[in-house]
Amino acid sequence: MGIAKKTRNLGQIVEGKAMQTTGKALGNKSLARRGKAELVRGKVKQAMEKGRDSLRH
Repeated sequence: MGIAKKTRNLGQIVEGKAMQTTGKALGNKSLARRGKAELVRGKVKQAMEKGRDSLRH
């Protein structure tokens, strides 16, 4: 996996976790859900890249 994609995916995971935590702290369910979705999206992309990487090598 390229360092750029790995960094982007990790950034998406961190951003999602931050949004989720902020939403919970403020009682904003919509923000918490969007954060959770962003977190899951980053984790799925990370897993896909790891799978691709293992097939290439």
